Amino acid sequence: MDDQLKQEQSVPVQDAADSTATPAATPSVAEHPHKGMEDMLDDKASGMQTLHGGSMVEGVVMRVDKDGVLMDVGSKSEGFVPMSEMRTLTPDALSHLKVGDKVFAQVLGGENEEGQIVLSIDRARGLRAWAVLEQQLQKGEMFEADVLGFNKGGLLVDVEGIRGFVPLSQVSSIRSRTEADGEGLATLVGKRLKLKVVEIDQKRNRVILSERAAMQQWRSQQKDVLLGELREGQVRKGRVTGIRDFGVFVDLGGADGLIHRSELAWEQDKSPEESLAVGAEVEVYVMRVDPETKRIALSLRRAQTESWEEIAAKYKIGELIQGKVTKLTTFGAFVRIEGPVEGLVHISELADRRVQHPKEIVTEGDVRTFKIVKIEPERHRLGLSLKQAEVEK
Repeated sequence: MDDQLKQEQSVPVQDAADSTATPAATPSVAEHPHKGMEDMLDDKASGMQTLHGGSMVEGVVMRVDKDGVLMDVGSKSEGFVPMSEMRTLTPDALSHLKVGDKVFAQVLGGENEEGQIVLSIDRARGLRAWAVLEQQLQKGEMFEADVLGFNKGGLLVDVEGIRGFVPLSQVSSIRSRTEADGEGLATLVGKRLKLKVVEIDQKRNRVILSERAAMQQWRSQQKDVLLGELREGQVRKGRVTGIRDFGVFVDLGGADGLIHRSELAWEQDKSPEESLAVGAEVEVYVMRVDPETKRIALSLRRAQTESWEEIAAKYKIGELIQGKVTKLTTFGAFVRIEGPVEGLVHISELADRRVQHPKEIVTEGDVRTFKIVKIEPERHRLGLSLKQAEVEK
């Protein structure tokens, strides 16, 4: 774990405990070597459960009122869960609790004034939650949890009644430092996040979680699925996630593909920043899928609805046309004709003499007359000749 994460853990977890009401401390299984859930169910099969302090019991709800929940626990006495022992239930979960529901609870020991066995849903959930968290840590499993609140160091989340902490550096839903203030974190309260366990310490009631690690795992899984689904030649919808000098990254739903700057537009002089913006929804053409390197090559210009074939059908080999020189390379000059139609004048077709570089004959921005010598539908390009056009003019 990096130093930043360690520093963030040092203070905020205590802040979390101080800033909000926390349910009564959950006893560990080791501290209460009583019958576990499986043993308790075996007892039920024999007819009557023998209940001890710390035992786990499954009961059937008989009544729900403002004071708590009355349950049939298969014993000579009924069980009762006071409201103070069910604080980990959300208001929604509590409102849906009804007669006939089966609920797990832990025996606190003794009976109340009405002779009912006092139970705790909070502690039962806590025991189960610690066991689940330990398993998730060992197996590296992802899970989802609700955001309860936040403090200056990160987010507070509910994991089966246990309060966990997500340090700011592990919150991937915050994309920039400017969003990491109180207002930015507040937007996440009430939302469910994908998380992974980074560290647990039951004695200290400490659970450190990471959204960033969970999202990395999720995206890796999604990418494998997507790579199996993608086919070259498909047109897919995506969202722009990043812009670089060399091209644009597009999220296709769990995996990013790259649109090289040469595939952004038919106008070769457009930069990535001029073509798209982060967050933009786009349709892209799948050019290549490499399962080994897990790279996806995309094209924006080839996904355009305008048909190159329909436009190019207007042209014939031998025809003279006008075009604008847009780019010079060592092997020739690119010429814009119209829309997505682009022509290439090979260096050998610039003049009757030997040419070392196209700049000897043309410059970018020149508007000249060219002769069509080749039509290449698969490359969306025409082969042009300047020297042949000069002869025929």
